[in-house]
Amino acid sequence: MMRSARPAVLAAATLSALVALAPPARSADPGPPSTRTTDTADTLYGVSLPDPYRWLEDQKAPDTRAWIDAENAYTDAVIGPLPGKERIERRLTELIKIDLVTSPVVRGGRYFFSKRAADQEQPVLYVRKAEGAPDEVLVDPQTLSAEHAISVVFADVSADGRMVAYGARLGGEDEVEVRLLDVDAGRVVDTLRKARYSGINITPDKQGVYYSRQTPDGPRVFRHRIGGAEADAELFGKGYGPEKIIDTDLSGDGRYLLVTVLHGSAARKSEIYVQDLAQGGALRPIVNDLDALFVGRIGGGTLFLRTNWNAPNYRVMAVDLRDPARDKWREVVPQGESVISNASVAGGRVFVTRLEDVQPRIQAYAPDGKPGPEVPLPGIGATGGIGGDWDVDEAFFTFSSLAQPQTIYRHRVSTGATDVWARLAVPIKSEDVQLRQVFYKSKDGTRIPMFVAHRKGLVLDGKRPTLLTAYGGFNVAQLPSFSARAALWIESGGVYALANLRGGGEYGEEWHRAGMLEKKQNVFDDFIAAAEWLVASKYASADTLAISGNSNGGLLVGAAMTQRPELFKAVVCGYPLLDMIRYHKFFVAGYWVPEYGSADDKAQFEVLRAYSPYQNVKKGVRYPAVLFITGDGDTRVAPLHARKMTALMQAATSSPADHPVLLHYDTKAGHSGGLPASKQIDDLTQEMRFLFWQLGVGEAPRGRSSGR
Repeated sequence: MMRSARPAVLAAATLSALVALAPPARSADPGPPSTRTTDTADTLYGVSLPDPYRWLEDQKAPDTRAWIDAENAYTDAVIGPLPGKERIERRLTELIKIDLVTSPVVRGGRYFFSKRAADQEQPVLYVRKAEGAPDEVLVDPQTLSAEHAISVVFADVSADGRMVAYGARLGGEDEVEVRLLDVDAGRVVDTLRKARYSGINITPDKQGVYYSRQTPDGPRVFRHRIGGAEADAELFGKGYGPEKIIDTDLSGDGRYLLVTVLHGSAARKSEIYVQDLAQGGALRPIVNDLDALFVGRIGGGTLFLRTNWNAPNYRVMAVDLRDPARDKWREVVPQGESVISNASVAGGRVFVTRLEDVQPRIQAYAPDGKPGPEVPLPGIGATGGIGGDWDVDEAFFTFSSLAQPQTIYRHRVSTGATDVWARLAVPIKSEDVQLRQVFYKSKDGTRIPMFVAHRKGLVLDGKRPTLLTAYGGFNVAQLPSFSARAALWIESGGVYALANLRGGGEYGEEWHRAGMLEKKQNVFDDFIAAAEWLVASKYASADTLAISGNSNGGLLVGAAMTQRPELFKAVVCGYPLLDMIRYHKFFVAGYWVPEYGSADDKAQFEVLRAYSPYQNVKKGVRYPAVLFITGDGDTRVAPLHARKMTALMQAATSSPADHPVLLHYDTKAGHSGGLPASKQIDDLTQEMRFLFWQLGVGEAPRGRSSGR
């Protein structure tokens, strides 16, 4: 599928150059910009909460923009003189600028996928009109922006493969403009305005589109007539506020419209509605009265529901859409000891992904629940489950690990045969990486899993540069997938660790609930215990340990560094939530109140105040070196969190100049990715230079195996 002129293994000279990087000289620190303070404070429930940097919440104010420019200049002045830029940048270019391809969607015998050649900045949308046919370009975003700031992604493909809907995104914004493309004519026939969409579905006759869009009043489901001048018809959603998420889907034959209402993004509760478009009539509820999560997929005339209703580890139920009464539901796949993390339909089968101690297994089931064969996986790693259509025999899944770049596999449902559809040609030596899973005890004795990877033969003497990351929230399971960041870190002599904290989805709903709302401190305790285990097990010390996290993971590392500043040498905190007293007032943060709670509730306020990083920074503490990362393009987590926290920590820390608090603020970067390859390389180069400097990568001695 893909070819690359680059060698399949890392040249020894390149690796040696990275590992033997000269000990970095300390950068001359010009000192952070002076940031004015105000006497702003809130009083909640009798508690005074100073907020001296409230003025930085106004993103468009001239004073804020001037402050951002000054902070970026300061960051450049600190990191710019550090050595090793060319070596790191060259290696990241080898790891990132490769031929990339995504799993295909098969419709009407045609294969739809995106692919980015090694010399391109953004992925291109392609169609392969038959097995063995040449790949044809549908949309090339390189031509849409001189800065390559616009990315494109498939939103839907019609059942016959003759029309696609794709989203065009500027920078990392969540909002997209949806364009409808006639595949054979090669022209856009209609456009949906830029907005935050959830579910785009083309009807089989290609005359209409069902979609869900966030409006000022909350999410709403609409029907759009392609090419029509009339206003789109609102079908569903009245009464649901902006804290709800509504998704739409069409069955493969176009007969049924499936609407899912999520009560926030904490994945705790959902409602399911279905409309029989062939028979007409209104959307009717399948379930809207249970405090449980339901995720539906339609196969034929059956709705298959993955649910934690009376099953914390999830089970799969079957609902006959001709007679969907609850007493007629059938249990297809029962709850087991391991959590069911995904259920999909393809080729007339239900495919269930289980996590057994955070290691995935995929198994096929007949519609009546009869177990079929397992789909073979290569080992410890990450997969998102199988994707396909009910009436198509081909299904696809991906697999990667911290040691193995992503491979896309094709699974023939009828025969059970699996072959490689595409393999990313990343120039690394996977056989040189040791990946293992360990378990440690948290503060309250809970057993927590963690993946640890490093070069084989690495001496574990407590002096290894170690990068620890995690997420711990929203029922999201963290699997050890491949990344350029991890690959560079490992081959540069470092230890890379991924902890599976409570709050995630690794062990079902009970695991999730043990790390949310009033139990959120468990997540931070789990993470701190991971760091302590790495030190006690002679991987690292407080002088060689760094932590990194984005979004909810940014909150995680923010809480960890304010609670245990002496435990870490450096912190990378990306797109973070940090002011947990005011977070729910901005952008779409109402989605997250079911996960975190809100300061509008007195009991929840007390919990949030106890750990909110912004409210727990103390003057005169020797904090680790910190690099905050955010940007204007983040329309999900307000960038004001990183702005205010940067100013506060710069004023509070008593650490010496070579442990600075820095801010990397990009005017286009955001939560949804979409950055051109060169910008990804530039940003990651800066992050790695900061971490290499702080942890002395290149200074640590090399050696043979310690026997561990």
